[in-house]
Amino acid sequence: MRIFNQIRFDNAKGDLFGGVTAAIIALPMALAFGVASGAGAEAGLYGAVLVGLFAALFGGTPTLISEPTGPMTVVFTAVITTMVAANPENGMAMAFTTVMLTGLFQILFSLLKLGRYVTMMPYTVISGFMSGIGFILIIIQLPPLLGFASPGGGVIGSLQALPDLVTNVNAGEAALGGLALAILILMPRGWRRFVPPQLLALVVGTLLAVFVLGSGAYRAIGEVPGGLPSIQMPVFSAAEWQTMIIDAVVLALLGSIDALLTSVIADSLTRTQHNSDKELMGQGLGNLVSGLFGGLPGAGATMGTVVNIQTGARTALSGLTRALILAVVVFGASALVEPIPKAVLAGIAIKVGIDIIDWGFLRRAQRVSLRGALIMYGVILMTVFVDLITAVAVGLFVANVLTIRRLADLQSEGVKLLGLPGQEPGARCTEAPESTEEERKILDDPSNGIALLCLSGPLIFGAAKAITRQQHEIAGAKSLVVDLTEVPHLGVTTSLAIEGAVRDAVAHGCRVYFAGLQPQPRKRLLNLRLERVVPTDNWIDTRPDALKRAVAERAGQVTASA
Repeated sequence: MRIFNQIRFDNAKGDLFGGVTAAIIALPMALAFGVASGAGAEAGLYGAVLVGLFAALFGGTPTLISEPTGPMTVVFTAVITTMVAANPENGMAMAFTTVMLTGLFQILFSLLKLGRYVTMMPYTVISGFMSGIGFILIIIQLPPLLGFASPGGGVIGSLQALPDLVTNVNAGEAALGGLALAILILMPRGWRRFVPPQLLALVVGTLLAVFVLGSGAYRAIGEVPGGLPSIQMPVFSAAEWQTMIIDAVVLALLGSIDALLTSVIADSLTRTQHNSDKELMGQGLGNLVSGLFGGLPGAGATMGTVVNIQTGARTALSGLTRALILAVVVFGASALVEPIPKAVLAGIAIKVGIDIIDWGFLRRAQRVSLRGALIMYGVILMTVFVDLITAVAVGLFVANVLTIRRLADLQSEGVKLLGLPGQEPGARCTEAPESTEEERKILDDPSNGIALLCLSGPLIFGAAKAITRQQHEIAGAKSLVVDLTEVPHLGVTTSLAIEGAVRDAVAHGCRVYFAGLQPQPRKRLLNLRLERVVPTDNWIDTRPDALKRAVAERAGQVTASA
């Protein structure tokens, strides 16, 4: 595997232009997320530089732009709040240690080659979780938008304080935040090709604050440390280590899903194919180093990636260019960001929250699936008002239980017991797949005493109960043909159900035949030692041949007894 990402110079002009444009968009977003998280604007800048740099160097998607994102910031904000409340002295250091652990988990995902599985979650759960994060980001940014510091207490605290904040609103700061939000929402699409709305909102809001409101009349970012960031040594607490591990796993999963979904978007725009496991390695290294230097966790950013590609980028040179430009801001021009109003950054963050919400699916979820809609709404409410981890866990559990039930119903439809004496003549074989005239005659003749157990499709566990329900009926047959012609895969649970039905039939004096065994089902039944119950001579290649053998041997039995 190639160590570095795809870095070429045959598209240098497009890559450089894409990187510059992505950096212009990333600057206000990094500042907004840094302030919103509580770690400070510099943490957002460090995260934007370091996650972007290492993901571009070692990732598996050449045009992916990685940086602090809305979902990662919301989760990390909760991590900071929890850690600082539990340990005021070392809480912030423990939060950055959690970011390092996030990177280590993503590296582990890469080494275990889990990239293809990370995004295999029900859409209703992903949509509900992301929408819930969007609502959280909007709610917790309302106090800064109105000119006040965050009241604490997360979503509940912000909602409880909102009536008082509205009553005592800081008109100047609220106007700045409202103007920033208006620019982001109302800016004509044609203008966006010349200037990113986030940058325009940042510049206009800052100029108005400095020259109209005046210094001291509004809350600004304040001093941003320049130069190299200091190393944050890992800090663990015996009382909080379990919480740190869980938070790191949540951040790692969320960041991996965010990055790989954005990689798929990049593939569709560039007609290329990303390397999921390599991308997780790049994301993991980026978050590990970001946490080590006090930066926010990050992931693949859809907006930055799309703009990067649309402005001509095709290789990872664009991501390196973007990181270099942001590094210049951090190391040499940090004083320029100090007068930026926090209300403007709150407006930018609220617009990100609005964009995260899956409005398209929210509007039509109940028409697509009522159960899916209920799962999504439940995940949203639990994400906002209970807990992010609980929301995902409960959502996945409910979604998977409903999926398992539906699969069981579908697989049960592939289990048919035909040819029993209690069935009407002419109906006993009509459901047999591609049955011949000769087979129909055999099954329609009640004197044969032959039952046909037809199974079809990949059978994992859903068919087991349906097979077990047929055991009593099978006991009345003289011969049983188990048709596995249409079964390419046999799961353990269904295999055991077949074994139980066959052993029960043999115990009642029924002669059993297997028909049409494909390689995997044959191996599975041999591993269960079923040849000791049904001799391999009775493992016949086709269903017609198995039925004929059953008729012939049944006739021989009758003659012998006579």
